[in-house]
Amino acid sequence: MNFIKLGLRNILKNRRRSLVTVLAVALGFAAINLFSGYIHNVYNGLADQAIRGGGLGHLTLMKRGLLREGKLEPEKFLLKAEELERITKFLSQDAAVRLVTPRLGVSGIVSNGRVSTIFIGEGMVPEDTAVIRGDFRADRGGVLDPARPTAAVFAADLADMLGLQRNDYAVLVTSTVEGLTNALDVDVGEIYNTGNAGTNDKLLLLPFAFAQRLFDTSGADRLIVLLQDRAQTFAAQQRLSEKLQAAGFDIEIRTWLELSSFYKQVKNLFDMIFAFIFAIVIVIVTMSIINTMSMAVMERTREIGTLRSLGMRRWDISWLFTVEGILLVVLGGLVGVVLTIVMAFLVNQIGLSYVPPNNTDAVLLRVDIVPWVMAQAFAFLGLVAAIASLLPARRAARMVIVDAMGHV
Repeated sequence: MNFIKLGLRNILKNRRRSLVTVLAVALGFAAINLFSGYIHNVYNGLADQAIRGGGLGHLTLMKRGLLREGKLEPEKFLLKAEELERITKFLSQDAAVRLVTPRLGVSGIVSNGRVSTIFIGEGMVPEDTAVIRGDFRADRGGVLDPARPTAAVFAADLADMLGLQRNDYAVLVTSTVEGLTNALDVDVGEIYNTGNAGTNDKLLLLPFAFAQRLFDTSGADRLIVLLQDRAQTFAAQQRLSEKLQAAGFDIEIRTWLELSSFYKQVKNLFDMIFAFIFAIVIVIVTMSIINTMSMAVMERTREIGTLRSLGMRRWDISWLFTVEGILLVVLGGLVGVVLTIVMAFLVNQIGLSYVPPNNTDAVLLRVDIVPWVMAQAFAFLGLVAAIASLLPARRAARMVIVDAMGHV
């Protein structure tokens, strides 16, 4: 017996009610796809911002305990020049590693000669910074110039606070690794918007050698590792940790995901919102299917009795109504796929933008088409439809043949 053919015929018997159910499923399915496509785009953007824009790379190597006690005893957790050379050479032999570059964090006071404020500096190799940044937000700037060893990149609000323009100079005052006070003149090489309200009024990007002079050290506190592919992050972390430990290095490796607290906070928030929206859609679809199938059972009571009298088993009756429920979701899902593609195209073409929380730059509102999410949602809705159809289907299957045929 062709249950699919019978199911389609029964759906077409009451086109209006079936259409309402199909539209409810389609709109719910499209809502899930559009929101999942939006957060997929947001997650990728935040990941690129952390890895490339924020310069975290994929992996960060440091002496064990740096994150807990490094601010209290920075000299204790510095990697010496010979250690940097050995570890860099060791890591560069791994096929997954694209770049290994040192970093040195410094902080202190920056002054224009009249007023001063605090700064948080990051010493980095200019040539390596360009590799890590790649083409990410190339229009924003913020890349150190290798030809200017004493020129720093100032965050926009910090430069504005001090009244500094490009090619001006300022004075940086900080404590050295030995606790002594050190001061150096620094040129304003470039001014750029970090895009983050928390860093735009205090961040300085410094040439690595300049940061070493300021801190009076030949070492670094971290090594940044850029991999060939972001998907290799966790496998590379595990593999390199084991290799470094076997080679006698007391080094811990953190991924960009562990160090980017903002990414985790936003992801947790959006995951919760998505779960809430998904739950609402599931409830709507479930109630629509139950309502449609219950009405169908009531209207087709005599038909059910006739089918049973002709020898159709109870299981067949149950399966017939279950197939109808699944077909309603399949039809709604197909319409939902079309709606998703059309709406995503329109949203992406319009070019809407917004300023996210804790940001200073507007970002485009984009919606990705994520096939695997759509497939999972489609399969889950089909399962929900089957379960939702079971209650009215079982009630239809348990009808007494004589009572069903005499139903008015």
